[in-house]
Amino acid sequence: MAKHTVESCSKAKMAIRDTLDIVGGKWKLILISVLRSGKKGFNELSREAGISPRILSKELQELEMNGLVSREVCNTKPVTVQYELTDYSQTLNEVLLAMEKWGYLHRKKIVQGVE
Repeated sequence: MAKHTVESCSKAKMAIRDTLDIVGGKWKLILISVLRSGKKGFNELSREAGISPRILSKELQELEMNGLVSREVCNTKPVTVQYELTDYSQTLNEVLLAMEKWGYLHRKKIVQGVE
């Protein structure tokens, strides 16, 4: 690992802040994780993620605005909307896998008291 300088720490802090501005919060990474299994309708996404429709709508708008989720209005009656991940969202795969791995290790440490 390279030695951190004031400048490299400042750049790293800015990059982390930028990332958290886009995917931070309680729901965004959960929604991305749920959508990794494929296209989902609004109600299905709400149910699988365990998120209220009002919050889901806000989170999806932000994810769409940042190019991570695409929205397709289907020509059905009543009108339905499908959401899916964009190609750009794949750039978060390593982040999600690292968080998943860390989450498993952390849960094991807490449950079993392993250091």
